[in-house]
Amino acid sequence: MDSRKKWLLAVMLFVGGGVSYLDRAVLSVLAPLVVKDLNLNPASLGIVFSVFFVGYAFCCMAGGMAADRFGPRKVIIWTMLLWSLFCGLTGVAVSFATLLVVRLLFGMAEGPFLSTSNKLICNWFPVTQRSTGISIAMSGTTLGASIAGPIAGYLAMVHGWRVAFAIIALFGVIWTIGFMMVAKDRPDQSPVSELDAVAVKIGDKRSIWSYMSNPAVLATAIGYFGFAYLLYFFLSWFPSYLTMERHLSLKEMSLVSVIPWVMGFFGYMSGGLITDALCRKTGRALYSRKIVLVTSLLVAGICVGLAGGASTVAMAAGLMGVSVFFLYVSANCYFAIILDMVEQSRVGAVGGFIHMVANFAGVLAPAITGFIVQGTGAFLSAFLLAGAVALVGSFSVAILVPRGPKMGDEYAAQQPART
Repeated sequence: MDSRKKWLLAVMLFVGGGVSYLDRAVLSVLAPLVVKDLNLNPASLGIVFSVFFVGYAFCCMAGGMAADRFGPRKVIIWTMLLWSLFCGLTGVAVSFATLLVVRLLFGMAEGPFLSTSNKLICNWFPVTQRSTGISIAMSGTTLGASIAGPIAGYLAMVHGWRVAFAIIALFGVIWTIGFMMVAKDRPDQSPVSELDAVAVKIGDKRSIWSYMSNPAVLATAIGYFGFAYLLYFFLSWFPSYLTMERHLSLKEMSLVSVIPWVMGFFGYMSGGLITDALCRKTGRALYSRKIVLVTSLLVAGICVGLAGGASTVAMAAGLMGVSVFFLYVSANCYFAIILDMVEQSRVGAVGGFIHMVANFAGVLAPAITGFIVQGTGAFLSAFLLAGAVALVGSFSVAILVPRGPKMGDEYAAQQPART
């Protein structure tokens, strides 16, 4: 029964992640309408995108620590209800200042979700299934982003952009009711399995702060920052790039922007399967996550740089699709590496720490892109910068994250002698 429940829980988190990215992507999709109504320029729009991630980043670790102390179920319920409220309130903004306040609070409410979901996956899944569990649970984010264009575009054209935010906010309330009915913090019986017994540890019963200073954890945070910079550059500005530089209509942009997100969904799902298969084949959990992360983030960084110089819309969308695909192949690995290295009672806080560091990219990428576009009148430099940041993240993990012990050897050493 618990085996079925863990997959049901992963599916519920999949849907919750979809709601999360649907809610946060709506402003990017409807930006042309919001800019016109509130009289914003590219720089001020970039600041609006960034302020969401100010609140988001600072609450990532707080949410993880709360999940370690109070249990992930309660934290997820409250965070979903609060961010749904602030998503709806985005539609009542009447000025740049009010929009900033609402987006800051919206970001604070969403911050705990992924690190808390990671804690829940840790409680329910053994080591060689965790990358798959993370991929299922979190790949819904790509689905939510992919459907944001058509849904938000349709609602805005029929009801106006303000009503669109209110309607979409209701999805989170409905999801919360379903989650409350099926979710628990951990299985009824959760003994330490032999797979959990062989997880790589960088130390037992250590303080959160000692984990945060560990080179492998810091490298993972830098790698996740590279992932996030590329992701948030794309999430915040790709729709506007299509309308401002490629001159697509709102309808055309809504359809074209779906393509990379669909590829990202398949990347997310395949990444977990590839990583866990490699883990079972090599017997090295940490090494398997590292190989997939480094390779995929490297390819994603190269492709986004090439997309900036693409000669056609089709080529730009295709290269961004490839970039987002490989970006999301690596997506399960950041949290999986933490689960491999950190004792279970600390994974919420340490996972929240790397998530916090990563999401400062959400503060920087939209704002920097806005100033680049306003200053140069083009997006090429912004594309190249995003690719370069991703490459730095890939190299950091390659150099500083260790291979880790072979699971079979470590597990065998822990077993009593046979007589």
